Amino acid sequence: MADQADKKPHTGDNRPALALHVPEPRSRPGGPVNFADIDIGKAGDQPRPDEGTAPADMKDLAYGLVRVLGDDNKAYGPWDPKLDPDTLRIMLGHMAMVRAFDERMFRGQRQGKTSFYMKCTGEEATSVAASMALASDDMVFPSYRQQGILIARGYPLIEMINQIYSNRGDKLKGRQLPIMYSSREHSFFSISGNLATQTPQAVGWAMASAIKGDSRIAATWVGEGSTAEGDFHSACTFATVYNAPVILNVINNQWAISSFSGFAGAERTTFAARALGYGLAGLRVDGNDALACFAAQQWAANRARANQGPTLIEYFTYRAEGHSTSDDPSGYRSAQEREEWPLGDPVMRLKNHLIEIGEWDEDRQQAMDLKCAEEVKATTKEAEKNGILGHGMHHPFHTMFEDVFEELPWHLEEQAKQATSERIAKFGSERPDQ
Repeated sequence: MADQADKKPHTGDNRPALALHVPEPRSRPGGPVNFADIDIGKAGDQPRPDEGTAPADMKDLAYGLVRVLGDDNKAYGPWDPKLDPDTLRIMLGHMAMVRAFDERMFRGQRQGKTSFYMKCTGEEATSVAASMALASDDMVFPSYRQQGILIARGYPLIEMINQIYSNRGDKLKGRQLPIMYSSREHSFFSISGNLATQTPQAVGWAMASAIKGDSRIAATWVGEGSTAEGDFHSACTFATVYNAPVILNVINNQWAISSFSGFAGAERTTFAARALGYGLAGLRVDGNDALACFAAQQWAANRARANQGPTLIEYFTYRAEGHSTSDDPSGYRSAQEREEWPLGDPVMRLKNHLIEIGEWDEDRQQAMDLKCAEEVKATTKEAEKNGILGHGMHHPFHTMFEDVFEELPWHLEEQAKQATSERIAKFGSERPDQ
C-alpha cells in the first residue's frame, strides 16, 4: 500500500507549477468595449467553392467570414445570391414581423400574461433568411430562438401566442414551456429545453429520409454554447459517417446565459472549424448579413440534396438582448456592446441595401413596422380571449392523461376518472372557467 507521503504533490524540484486557464470576456459591466480582435474581413472576398468540394479543400472558409453586404450597403462577391427585390422585401417583412412579435410578447411577459419569453433581437437573419433558402417541407429542428422560421413559413401568429400563454387554444395543451413550439404541418420539430438534443434528432431524421429515398433534407439550429454538449458531437460523427443530408447551424451570438462564448471554446478556434475534425464541410458566415445567411444555407442545401454530404455553418452574430426574460445581461456584459458590435443590425442592413438599390425607402419601412405592430397587437387581443397565464382558461382536465399511449392503460384510466370526478366536484366542471 502506498505511503501517504507519496500522495502529496511533488515540491522542491525544478518542475514548473501547473496553472489553469479561465476564459475572460473582452469587456465587463461598466467597462469599455473592445472588439478590435475580431477580423470581419471584406465583403465579397471569400471564394464560393462548388457544392461538391471536399471539406479538406475548403478549410479556409471555416476561419474567414462569408460576407455579401458591404459598408456601402451594396452586394459583393460570389456569395451574392442575387435575389430579386420582391424576395428581399418579403425577407425584410418577415424580419420586421419577428421583431414586432418579440416586442409584444416581451411586454406580455412583463405584464404577467406568460411566465417566460426569449427574444431573438439581432439574430433574425439566421432564422428568417436561412429558412427561406430551404424547401418548405424540409424538416427543421430548431432551438428556442428561431421563431423566425415559423413566421417565414406562415405559421399563424395566434397559434404561437396561444402556446406562449398556455391557454385553451394552445394546440400543445400546455405541455410545453412557452416559446417551445411544434408544428408537423410546417415541418417544424418540437423544441426542447434540453440543450443540443435536436442535433442528433436532425441527423437521424436526415438518415431516415435518405434510407427511404426521399428528397427532403433536415436542418438544425443550436447555440454556440450548446456545441459543448455531447449530443452535438454525436450528431457530427453520425452526420459524417453516414453522409446524412443535414445542415448543422451553429448560432454564435457571443453569449450563452451569463457566460461568454470562450467557455464553449471560442478563444481557441472558430466554431465552424470544429467541422474539420469530423470531415464536415464548414462555413463561417456573417450572421447579421441576410444575403450571406441565405447564400450559405442555399449552398449547404444544394450540397445535401446532391448527396455530397452534411455542412456545419457558424453564423457569427450578436445577442442584443438578454438570454431570456429571466436574465439580466447588465450583470455580466457592458451595456455598450450592442452599439459597438462591428457587424451592425441585420434588419437595418437589409433595409439599407434595398434603399441603396432603389427598391425601398424610409417611409415604406415605417409603414411596414407599423403594420406589423398593429397585426401583432390585434392577434394578441384575439388570443387573450382564450386565456392568459393563471387565468384558468385551459384545456379540460382529462386531457392531461391523453396523447401518450395509443390505448390508455387500465390503472391510468381509473386515475383519470377519479381525478376528473374530484375536479368536477370542486369546480362544477373540468375547467374552472366554465
